[in-house]
Parts: sequence; C-alpha cells; structure tokens
Amino acid sequence: MADREQRTPLYGMVLILASMFGAFAVNYYEFGPYWFRIAVYIVAAAVILVAAVMTFRDYSR
Repeated sequence: MADREQRTPLYGMVLILASMFGAFAVNYYEFGPYWFRIAVYIVAAAVILVAAVMTFRDYSR
C-alpha cells in the first residue's frame, strides 16, 4: 500500500473533526447572522460526507 493511501483515512478523520468543531463553534458563540450559520452547517455536512468516503474507502484491491 502506498504511503498516500495510508494517509487518506487520517485526512478524512481530520476533516470530519474540523467540520464538527466549526459547526459547534458557530452555534455556541452565535457567530454571524442566521443565514451565515445555515451556510456553515451546509458546508460542514458536505465536507463530512466527502470525508466519510475518504475515511472508509477500501483500498484492498
């Protein structure tokens, strides 16, 4: 397995944690207007979906 393939799940986990922290911070500190918070939640959800694919992708083939 190449070194890049071994780091891909790590990058996925880091992206998931960063998205969750960003959404939590925007909600907890009430940063910005409501439309901004909703935009952050939508972007965080999209990033989490991409990161989940990166984290759980099977490289056994």
